[in-house]
Amino acid sequence: MWVTAVANRVILRSTVRFRLRLMLGVCAAACVAAAGVAAQAPESRFNSTSSSLKNVLEGNWQSCQEPSSGRYGERVYDHVVNGVGQYEVHLGPRREFAIFAGVQDGHREHDAADNLLKPFRVLLNGTRAAQHWEVPSLNLAFTVTLGGGSRTDCESWFIVLEALKKTS
Repeated sequence: MWVTAVANRVILRSTVRFRLRLMLGVCAAACVAAAGVAAQAPESRFNSTSSSLKNVLEGNWQSCQEPSSGRYGERVYDHVVNGVGQYEVHLGPRREFAIFAGVQDGHREHDAADNLLKPFRVLLNGTRAAQHWEVPSLNLAFTVTLGGGSRTDCESWFIVLEALKKTS
C-alpha cells in the first residue's frame, strides 16, 4: 500500500486493484483457451458404464463426423476368450452396427451377408431411434438407443451387449 497526495487529498492505493486486474486477465486467458479446446472437432469415442457383470459391453458410443474426410467414426470391439476370437462388434459409423462371428484383422462391410445384425442400419423415427437384436448363434442380445443431445456432426448411442441366457 502506498499514499499519493493529489490536490490536497490523500489517496490510499493498494495492490488489490493490480491483483484484481491480473486475476481478471488470467481468467480471460483461461476462458479463451477453454473456448479453443471446445471449438475443436468432436471425437468418436466409447465410454464404458457397465453396471452389471452379465453385460459384455455397456456404455455410451459417440460417432462423430471427421472434419478431414466428412465420414463418421467407427469402433470395433473384439471379444476374445482364452486367446481365441469369438466375435467382433462394430459400432458405427453413425447409425450402423454389426456383429460378425470370429475376429479378423481386415475391415468387414456392414452390409455383408455374414453380419448377424439385420437390419444393420438403425432407422431414425423423427428424432428417436432404437433397435434390439438377438443373435442365438452367439448367445447374444444387443440393444442400441439414440441418446438425447445428438447433433448433426455427432450421434450419441447407449448400447448394451449381453448374454441371451446364462450358460452353465
